[in-house]
Amino acid sequence: MTVHVNKRLCKGCGLCISVCPKNVYEISNETNRKGFTVVAAVRESDCIKCKRCEINCPDMALWIEE
Repeated sequence: MTVHVNKRLCKGCGLCISVCPKNVYEISNETNRKGFTVVAAVRESDCIKCKRCEINCPDMALWIEE
């Protein structure tokens, strides 16, 4: 299982952070080309594949691959 974050699409809105029951995501120190600070899956091994992040991301910038 892999958590993917498309950094080009991410706007760092934090919705994935707020809906994740396992605190998999955090705002990173990385900025994309558009100037947004993007999220990172810092605790990917804690992911339970609920896909709340995927469903709630308004920019479809992340997904769970099983």
